[in-house]
Amino acid sequence: MALTAQEIEALMPDCTELLSDEPEMESSLHYTQLLILVTCLEWLWRDREDFFIGANLSIYYSRQQLKNRDFRGPDFFLVKDTEKRPRASWVVWEEDGRYPNLIIELLSDSTAKVDRGLKKELYQNRFRTPEYFWFSPNTLELVGWRLTDSEYKSITPSENGWYWSQELGLYLGVFESRLRYFSVEGRLIPTPEEANLEEIRKAEIAYRKAESEKQRAESEKQKAEAEKQRAEAEKQRAEAEKQRAEAEKQRAEDAEAKAAILAQRLRDLGINPDSL
Repeated sequence: MALTAQEIEALMPDCTELLSDEPEMESSLHYTQLLILVTCLEWLWRDREDFFIGANLSIYYSRQQLKNRDFRGPDFFLVKDTEKRPRASWVVWEEDGRYPNLIIELLSDSTAKVDRGLKKELYQNRFRTPEYFWFSPNTLELVGWRLTDSEYKSITPSENGWYWSQELGLYLGVFESRLRYFSVEGRLIPTPEEANLEEIRKAEIAYRKAESEKQRAESEKQKAEAEKQRAEAEKQRAEAEKQRAEAEKQRAEDAEAKAAILAQRLRDLGINPDSL
């Protein structure tokens, strides 16, 4: 009995909660590196809701793949223009056929051969992922590929060994033995912890600057007060000098008046004061 497309759809199971089937990361070094890649990009894009980051998560891309148990889970992958929400895995046919825009594999002794060969072919030919990078946390080997004319072509690094990612709008480069993101201006994209420490550092600098300004203002105030007191003392001194001069002048005038009175009395007595 033939079935309509709607009837087949009704019979198909919901695979949105299909669990990932990826092994644990090979070492704490790989886990730390993966954590840096995830948290830095999530912090940078914290105001965006149109992307999904997969970390050591299986990508299911065909039902035949499920039957063969041929699971493929990149260490890190980015899907753009999708809903930002938690997922147990990435099921392509439940995500409108979307494949990752960017994949990063962290090389290890057990996976390097597959990452450089089989996975590279899969991401190129089946996923059609625009950009693919691999990085070794042990040897610091970093290589980038960009899909050009249906084939991966190696990305030429900059003079300092960074690789420009068109999908991220960022550089990928090694800093202190870790794969990190850099802005187009060359600024290191911080981890949330680094960003928090930077904010604390800026706050401390601002506090010290404010304290310095406060002390400078207080010093200027004290200086102005001292100048005011000096000016007041100078004014008082000048006033005292003026009063002294006026007193001297008054004494001189009083003495002159007394001399004139005495001279007149002498004249009244018939004595010439000039002859004395």
